[in-house]
Amino acid sequence: MTLTKYDYLVVGAGLFGAVFAREAALHQKRVKVIEKREHVAGNIYTEEIDGIQVHQYGAHIFHTSDKAIWDYVNQFATFNRYTNSPMANYQGKLYNLPFNMNTFSELWGVRTPAEAQQEIARQRAALNLAGAPRNLEEQAISLVGTDIYEKLIKGYTEKQWGQPAKDLPAFIIRRLPVRYTFDNNYFNDTYQGIPIGGYTQIVEKMLASDLIDVETGVDFFANKAHYLRDFPKVIFSGMIDQYFDYQLGELAYRSLRFETEELAIDNYQGNAVVNYTDAATPFTRIIEHKHFEFGKGNAGKTIITREYPQTWKRGDEPYYPVNNAQNNQLYKAYAALAKDEKNVIFGGRLGQYRYFDMHQVIHAALVMAERELK
Repeated sequence: MTLTKYDYLVVGAGLFGAVFAREAALHQKRVKVIEKREHVAGNIYTEEIDGIQVHQYGAHIFHTSDKAIWDYVNQFATFNRYTNSPMANYQGKLYNLPFNMNTFSELWGVRTPAEAQQEIARQRAALNLAGAPRNLEEQAISLVGTDIYEKLIKGYTEKQWGQPAKDLPAFIIRRLPVRYTFDNNYFNDTYQGIPIGGYTQIVEKMLASDLIDVETGVDFFANKAHYLRDFPKVIFSGMIDQYFDYQLGELAYRSLRFETEELAIDNYQGNAVVNYTDAATPFTRIIEHKHFEFGKGNAGKTIITREYPQTWKRGDEPYYPVNNAQNNQLYKAYAALAKDEKNVIFGGRLGQYRYFDMHQVIHAALVMAERELK
């Protein structure tokens, strides 16, 4: 059966695919959206349990300094005033994140920014770093000194990426927030919050159009030839190397395993996110979901999730691209192949092999839609 009634097939009902599908529908294009999972919203999918919006694929805090993007996403939900202020647990001791005067005071007993700067400078000088930092370890020490690196960065980062910090590129941590104020707000962005009622509603509203048909539980690769033959244009937000059957080799990704638990108490840890920064603890963080909406939920119940990073293998969910020099070079080779796919456009974190935050995903989808639909 020829499906000429559709102008676009969108592969993936995450944020990227949903934004593109909505913009196409606003331009009176008919769109078919297929999604491998049994639900829409991709990794920002939230589900209500015990009156609590549970982030099923890890914590997602929306933040941006782009007013146009903030206004765009606020069409689909009302956002609360949640401010991301994670804590770090190192061998039972708690420290504020991002690294700020609260952290420095707890570690060293300093009281002024000048004292904190002097201590970091002393630790940096003792390591005798010469020239620009060559790897993540040197970059971290140049920013915050050896104490914070050893206690709050090294173990967490090596669990997250599955590699020694000395083998990771410096740029991963170059934007690490370091503040000489008592400000626990992790982000510097103008706008920040959590959608009241969860993220899933946002994608559902984006896809709510008579011109958009959505099917979940559908694997593009089970009928790839059919889709490419029967749809005039395909927007592909999956893994670019998988699309080309890994013919040039596998790109590297990191995956995650989530362990979610319902507890018969009101409040487990007093904060939405607590990072476990020692190497011995196998998980990187515990999320207590009710704190994203300031304790909203059933009395005497809370939901927590432990996140365990793991090596990606085929069949696993890819969460983070590993953007080192080798993988970036391989991606460029796949991007060159993609240019020859005249009726396929690659987008999103996996299609473009880039670590996008949510606001960046929306921006990238809007740019692509404007270029495609103009």
